[in-house]
Amino acid sequence: MSKKYKVGIVGATGMVGQRFATLLADHPWFEVTCLAASARSAGKTYREAVEARWCMDTDIPESMKNLTVMDAVADIDAITEKVDFVFCAVDMKKEEIKKLEEDYAKRECPVISNNSAHRFTPDVPMVVPELNAEHINIIPAQRKRLGTKKGFIAVKSNCSLQSYVPALFPLHEKFGVKDVLVCTYQAISGASKTFERWPEMVDNVIPYIGGEEEKSEKEPLKLWGKIEGNEIKLADKPNFTAQCIRVPVSNGHLGAVFVNFERKPEKEEMINIWRSFKGRAQELELPSAPKQFLYYFTENDRPQIKSERMLENGMAVSIGRLREDTQYQYKFVCLSHNTLRGAAGGAVLLAELLCAEGFMD
Repeated sequence: MSKKYKVGIVGATGMVGQRFATLLADHPWFEVTCLAASARSAGKTYREAVEARWCMDTDIPESMKNLTVMDAVADIDAITEKVDFVFCAVDMKKEEIKKLEEDYAKRECPVISNNSAHRFTPDVPMVVPELNAEHINIIPAQRKRLGTKKGFIAVKSNCSLQSYVPALFPLHEKFGVKDVLVCTYQAISGASKTFERWPEMVDNVIPYIGGEEEKSEKEPLKLWGKIEGNEIKLADKPNFTAQCIRVPVSNGHLGAVFVNFERKPEKEEMINIWRSFKGRAQELELPSAPKQFLYYFTENDRPQIKSERMLENGMAVSIGRLREDTQYQYKFVCLSHNTLRGAAGGAVLLAELLCAEGFMD
């Protein structure tokens, strides 16, 4: 792509905002020209605003250290003049986020959101580029509602879904996924925490993550949904039930999945589908897309978080331990990196898809 897009990070000082900064520092298509956060950080350089709580493995990007942080709310007019679109990862109340993202969109600034506020707005696409890329075709209907020519909102799904839904999605068309029970074991970075800032998580497991089970059961039905008229209609199946547990791991969400199909497949059929699966992101050879999206491991003790979470720069999904079950037809485990594939990386990939498909021009 010859054009380089000017982009902003709204919510740049939080953990996901920091991850956006590291991913966009050397991006071939995107140049960060604006950083925004709360009024507390506004007016400081990015280094001053974030240095004391920087929690990435790499340093603050040189190209962003001296950018002055703007106020995400008060400076919205100035921000939207500097950029072609923004990534949004703010820490605000749901209704405030909804309004903020619409305010950006109505100023003809597309918003690629990591937040949950608009995931169930009927004309806002919630996209995993390998699975339901066609949902971006709802954007003209959203623009009509918002009264915009260029502005719109697109969101990525919850990080907990990114391990198990990609494993189930390609099986559904051929075999009909019917019932799914999933237990997720989720890293502390999903709560924007490190062990230094959350010492009670050391040597501990907390069997509750607020709102996570509802998201894990409902959001897959939007990914499986279909565009009808001016909205995305939720699918009525598969049936999902979920239990979500916080575990003492820095990065990486693991899912234990139990599944019934309309037509029971052979084990080898499932593995072959996983290993050969490609989505729109691979067809378009998007910069952040993994060459291979789904990896299957034959070893009994894989995938493991430490060895597999960074596969394909943290953008692949790992699967293992597929076997028949006594109550469900099959069970398996799967793994994804929650702040890369599950958060900022997934949003960057979505932005690449929208650019490649002409929605940013």
